[in-house]
Amino acid sequence: MECVGARDAMIQYEGDVYRPPSEASSLIVQAAIGCAHNDCTFCSMFKGKRFRVRAEDEVIRDFRAARAAYREVRRIFLADGDVLALSNERLLRLLGEIGELFPECERVSFYGSPQDVLRKTPEELAALREHGAGFVYLGAESGSGRVLENVRKGATRNEIIAAIKKIEAAGLISSVTFISGLGGRELSEEHAIETGRLISEAEPSYASLLTLLLDPAAPMYEDVRAGRFSFLPPREIAAETLLMLEHTEIEKDCVFRSNHASNYISLKGTLPRDKARMMDELRAALKAGGFKDERFRLL
Repeated sequence: MECVGARDAMIQYEGDVYRPPSEASSLIVQAAIGCAHNDCTFCSMFKGKRFRVRAEDEVIRDFRAARAAYREVRRIFLADGDVLALSNERLLRLLGEIGELFPECERVSFYGSPQDVLRKTPEELAALREHGAGFVYLGAESGSGRVLENVRKGATRNEIIAAIKKIEAAGLISSVTFISGLGGRELSEEHAIETGRLISEAEPSYASLLTLLLDPAAPMYEDVRAGRFSFLPPREIAAETLLMLEHTEIEKDCVFRSNHASNYISLKGTLPRDKARMMDELRAALKAGGFKDERFRLL
């Protein structure tokens, strides 16, 4: 699908565009199509795509089309959901092209699964940083081993922690996402406590919360329709988030966000400095209400 025009070329994009909220102003170019794992039950983003790596010349052609179309490109996000699965040799060539075509570019970012990160050597990750890579967005989803197994994440709690630490040790920035309500009512307490403990142990630079909101195409939606899984209401989501923060003890600065369109209440701060203030905001919401109306929540 053509999505960006230049006088003599078009940037090609296959399927719907998915990117982290913080990449809203970035140039988005697909280096790969889909997700190599693509088995998470809560996710429908790439279910209609079979994972494949795009031809290198196609990606470079898109870079050149963007250079012709845009005067300034400060940030680039390489899509789709599993770009870190590419070989380091290919990634370094793409980063080299970006460096030549966009000398003003301040950072290049991409999604990376825990499995992708752990397959890379420390030297390979450091080389990516040296050639312009910045953020690695990693979906951890939960700190609970049972929740991770239930949603078919494909990575264990210990593997997720190891991957985050490996990203940070290489000088890259890890931005890690968790999903409120993913354990349902049965595993809500465990999900909250173990997620807080995972953040404490892994020490990511950024941690963010989404709140579970399913597309009907997500496999987990069948469990909802069959009554095997129930969404948590706003008050229980807030209580779960409060419990998670109570069990988050981190010394390194960690930017924390719960301001995605799916969230019932918006939180912004830096841990550990703003932990008490954010917990007070949650307690106030539990006492007075004021949660986002369901009609205004979006994926």
